[in-house]
Formats: sequence, C-alpha cells, structure tokens
Amino acid sequence: MAAPGLPSGEALSVEAAAVRPLETGWQRAARSVSVRVGGAVLGLLVLVALAAPWLGTVDPTLFDAASRDLLPGGKGTIVTLDGETREHRFLFGSDSYGRDIYSRVVYGTRVSLVVGALTALVALAFGILAGLAAGYLRSLDGPLMRVMDGIMAIPAILIAIALVAMWRASLLTVIVAIAIPEIPRVTRLVRALVLSIREEPYVEAAIALGTRPARIMFAHILPNTIAPLIVQGTFICASAILVEAILSFLGVRLPPDIPTWGNIMAEGRVQFTKYPHNVFIPGVFLTVTVLAVNMLGDGLRDTLDPKMARRV
Repeated sequence: MAAPGLPSGEALSVEAAAVRPLETGWQRAARSVSVRVGGAVLGLLVLVALAAPWLGTVDPTLFDAASRDLLPGGKGTIVTLDGETREHRFLFGSDSYGRDIYSRVVYGTRVSLVVGALTALVALAFGILAGLAAGYLRSLDGPLMRVMDGIMAIPAILIAIALVAMWRASLLTVIVAIAIPEIPRVTRLVRALVLSIREEPYVEAAIALGTRPARIMFAHILPNTIAPLIVQGTFICASAILVEAILSFLGVRLPPDIPTWGNIMAEGRVQFTKYPHNVFIPGVFLTVTVLAVNMLGDGLRDTLDPKMARRV
C-alpha cells in the first residue's frame, strides 16, 4: 500500500528500507562464524540428548561390582534390569560402582541442556516482567530495583547452594536456585532498554491515543528488546550449565542416580590420580557445551546489536 504523498515506487523503497535493517541483522548472524560453529555444536549436542536411549549402550544406572574402575575400552560384565549378566565393552571406562561412563555422559547431556534452557527461560520470564514494570511504571522503579540490588549483592553460587540445601534436591529445585540470581541481570537490562524506548515517538503517540500501559509495554516496547534478550538468554544458559556442574561437584546436587556431568566428576574426583578419565571425559563435554553456547551468544551479540554490527 502506497504511503500518502509518495509515488508507489518511492513508497515501496521506503518500506523496503524500513525492513532491511532487521533482515540484514539476522543475515549477518547467519554468516557469522561464531554463530555457525556454536550453533552446529549445540545442535549436535541436542541430537545426542534426544537420541540418548539409542546412543547409550546400557542403562546408565546399571552396575556390576566386578567391572569397577575399568579403563576406556575395557571389557567387563553388566547386570541388566532382568537380572541377567552379559559381557559389555565400556567405551569410556567404568566408575567405582561399575557403571558405564559413556552411557552416563550421553544421558547427562539431557540434564545439562534442560537445566540450561529452563533456567534461561525462567530468568527471562521474571526478569522481563520486573524490567518492564521498573522501566515504565515509575512508582515501582525504586522498590523493584532495590530488591534486585539486594539479590545481586550476594554471590550467585552462595544463593544457589543455600536454596538447594534448604529444599529437597530435585531438577526443579536446581533450576529455580540457579535462575533466581540471574533475574536481576535480566531486569536491569530490560529496564535500561525500556527507559530508552519509552521516549520514542511511536510510544508517545500510543500514550497520547490513550493506549493501556499493559498494551504499550507488551505490544510496543517488548518486541524491540527481543534481540538483546536472546543474547542474554544464551549467556544465562551457559552459566546455568556450569553452575549445575559446580553444585554437583560440591555435593549440593541432584540425586546420585540421575546422571549429570557434575555428578560423574564429583564421584570420580576421589580416584582422580589413578583414574583421571572419570573426571576428564565429562569435563570435556561440559567445556565444549559451555564454549558452544558462549560462541553462539557472542556471535548473536556482534551481529544483532546495531552498535557492534558496525564493527563487523
């Protein structure tokens, strides 16, 4: 539809110019080496997590005392759920309980990715609500930000340890405990964006037309914060995966029967000098995952942020 006072050809060019910045931002992201490498590695890990029942050679909770502390590639026996004993090759070796480390690492991919993704979603959801309220509703700005400052004053790992220790250790408990310290960071980011966006002419026009504050916040302001929030979400995801492993390593963890990379390393550290593979192999998977998520976040930041995009 032609804009008033402009020939149809000029109107089309104006509309194309208005759409082009968003398109080129995502096109730059698709061409970014960091986004491609990080996305490819992360996609591969997601496939490993989804295909864990087929990639895992045995149930990660099965053990046989006769096959304890085997080196990678060693042969031993495993007791199946049916009570049968059969020969089994331990590709990544076995732990001190005779459990297959390969299967535990593969299934641990599921837990780490779920913790990272859900933690990011929880932190973003509450942070967006608090940030919108603090940035747009001036009466709530002071009280909300003082609460956020108080949370940020306490080290994140201490909050997570305290909350997991207080509640019964479970997947939900760990996710909530890791997400709470991340909420203030999202809130501050959203608040800063809202303070800038609410001065734009289209927001002022919506206010002049009597649009409800809730509609202005969610229909006019929130869509313009999506790109920075996506980048922030990737960093929260990487941090959550690392913190979950730290909690498990410190003993404030998910139940031992749940295979996680942190649990595997925590159980293997006692015999690290003699059987370093128990810690080294899950540590490599943890490192690669966090690096891939951080590379994806860095690439998105460099290409979606207009200020950074000028340097790319």
